[in-house]
Amino acid sequence: MEKLIITIAPNGSLPTKEMNPNVPITPDEMIVDIKRCYDAGASICHIHARDKNQKTCHDPEYFKAVVSGVKACSNMITQISTGGRASFDPTSRLQGLQADPEMASLSVGSCNFADHVYENSPEHIMMYAKAMKEKGIKPEFEMFDLSMAYWGKKILEAGYSFGTPWFNIILGVKGALEFSPRNLLAMVDSLPPGAKWNSIGIGAAQLKMATHAIMWGGHVRVGLEDNIYYTKGVHASNVQLVERVVRLAKELGREIASPDEARQILGLPLLNK
Repeated sequence: MEKLIITIAPNGSLPTKEMNPNVPITPDEMIVDIKRCYDAGASICHIHARDKNQKTCHDPEYFKAVVSGVKACSNMITQISTGGRASFDPTSRLQGLQADPEMASLSVGSCNFADHVYENSPEHIMMYAKAMKEKGIKPEFEMFDLSMAYWGKKILEAGYSFGTPWFNIILGVKGALEFSPRNLLAMVDSLPPGAKWNSIGIGAAQLKMATHAIMWGGHVRVGLEDNIYYTKGVHASNVQLVERVVRLAKELGREIASPDEARQILGLPLLNK
């Protein structure tokens, strides 16, 4: 079985320091936290921008600061979010591409969340994919539902991606598809031939998703974006969540991929030495 790629998602759009004091908010806090996770075994960092009031945003200067800071202290793969919680305006959602990350998230469908509709129209999906292609940024296809494999496949057919197709399977969001091994297997079975998949479990589903992904040949994302607790009622730190996956993978006989090994798996070019 190929080596395990670990992605760290340090802050996301929703968690605040009031929810968990370990959530990094400023670019400096993000860079320090991501470096710790890199040292622990993570090879990809997934970056959300926040303003001075901890609110989610699409500030390109924030993304540039974190991407450049991570590159200065590691050879980690940088991935920015184009998620819609800050704004559904497509121009706003694409601002982070100015930071020239190696990867960017691309939600490939609409679904219900607990309090709103997460809207990603076919027109906007293809717009985001084309913009990433023009900048040489690899998309990570975000799948909250079984039907979302469809638009991931359409993007691949249009030639708007490169390297190994990379799908992020997300289960446990309130209002969307809940976690179960059967749901995860159905999502994996819907992917195009040759695709690789990453797993996100929200809240208590994080550890269960990670375990199944390690055993079934997928890859793992952890972090305070998706789960602010280590155990019930006990706040986690990002590095603790990475270290737990590393221990679990070793117990299950799966080696951890370095950033350059992850690039080879994903079909990304290696960084200049």
